[in-house]
Amino acid sequence: MNFLKIEDQERWNSFLFEKGGHLLQSYEWGELKSRFGWRASRVALEEGGRIIAGAQVLVRNLPLGSLAYVPRGPVVDPQEGETLQKLWAQLHILARQEGSVFLRLEPDWEGGERGHLLEKEGFHRAPESIQPQSTLAVDIEGDLESILSQMKPKTRYNIRLAERRGVMVREGREEDLRAFYELLRITGRRDRFFVHSGHYYLEAWRTFAPQGMGRLFLAFYGHQMLAGVMVFAFGRRAYYLYGASSDEHRSRMPNYLLQWEAIRWAKERGCLVYDLWGIPDEVGRDGEPSDFAKRKGGLWGVYRFKRGFGGRVVRTVGAFDYVYSRPLYRLLMRMERVRSTISRL
Repeated sequence: MNFLKIEDQERWNSFLFEKGGHLLQSYEWGELKSRFGWRASRVALEEGGRIIAGAQVLVRNLPLGSLAYVPRGPVVDPQEGETLQKLWAQLHILARQEGSVFLRLEPDWEGGERGHLLEKEGFHRAPESIQPQSTLAVDIEGDLESILSQMKPKTRYNIRLAERRGVMVREGREEDLRAFYELLRITGRRDRFFVHSGHYYLEAWRTFAPQGMGRLFLAFYGHQMLAGVMVFAFGRRAYYLYGASSDEHRSRMPNYLLQWEAIRWAKERGCLVYDLWGIPDEVGRDGEPSDFAKRKGGLWGVYRFKRGFGGRVVRTVGAFDYVYSRPLYRLLMRMERVRSTISRL
């Protein structure tokens, strides 16, 4: 079993396709983040000329060192103990070489009980996640009618209502990104979520769209843009990452038709799952918390929309940290809590 760093895009992505790796472990995602303050390294274990495990590590400088971060990785079967041991060793070597204060993992492993596999290796649960721990995964393997039949009746009704009320959806082009970004800023202020710079969304589109791995869909009433979504596809999964909507003409239900067109694109591309990306962790496996009707604000309004498309609640293991310098780690966590408080205010 040999350790190596992978620089070849095709070889890395082929390994991910074989293992069902996540979009955030893709070569393209590493390239995108490398334009915004991160450094991407792809480490792998090879056996018989074939990659059997690996991780894309993103490193970012901090005021007192650096953070090594593995989003939705490592890409390895968590039950392969010997392979995991060797991969941990290489990840620690890389993180220490980068001067990291800590290594944060957010594995794409379903089931919170798998956290003990990380805890026995010296990881502890992180104070907060960077990526959402819970999501809704919609099965889009069947025909369009069977996909529609999974949805709640009100969602199917609203898709058709948007069409009847004159909403038109088209694929966005690069010149549309400025208007989409302005809608994102409006949505971020209204729903209180973080919005990147306009340049970030432009680079995301340029990285994924020309390769057929990403699309921008926009909903219009007449010449007025009402809403937009940016979706991505990697392997057999598609992901709804960014969405924006105007405060006007909301009764025309443009967001429902947008998601339906995105699902249709994902299916045509050969995807089997459409990931709605982020729901409250309090949602149970059956899709409903005991006091759902009382939940207000935050992600709950978004969840009410997403749950209408059906899908299965998927809860990953969450975020875990391995600390190399405890004094610096404690200081950084205090600084992060202050920053988060200021941001919320």
